[in-house]
Amino acid sequence: MDLSKISIKTKNKTGKRLGRGTGSGWGKTAGRGNKGAGSRSGNVWPYIGFNGGNIPYARKMPKRGFNIYAKEYFQVVNLRDIQEKIKNTKEIGPEALKAAKLIKDADMPIKILASIKEKFAIKATFKADKFSDKARKIIESAGGEAQCLKR
Repeated sequence: MDLSKISIKTKNKTGKRLGRGTGSGWGKTAGRGNKGAGSRSGNVWPYIGFNGGNIPYARKMPKRGFNIYAKEYFQVVNLRDIQEKIKNTKEIGPEALKAAKLIKDADMPIKILASIKEKFAIKATFKADKFSDKARKIIESAGGEAQCLKR
């Protein structure tokens, strides 16, 4: 079997040639009927959400709840990634994490999580906006310090 000779079988169908005289079967009104918005040019009816002349569903549904515009989004860093990428440092903060390409922006809030399987062995001062409880315990048990940034 030669894969270069495989082809898709398609029928040679051309589109309807509308408005080409009564003999074509699609002449005069070109399949649009006689009167009404559907027969006119520029017709976009029925539009998305149209409900047969009734109130559309989007207008029927109650507009409830609220959006939290002041929500704070954190850049998440795991202790496993820090141990893999950062070595021989006394202080690990936003700049060190950005240099190691663990975060994108040093000005955005950072949260350090405790996703690690092997023993954590970095004795350093960690500076971040938030720490998970488990991450704080792991850092302190390794002889390090977890400091929250005030920004």
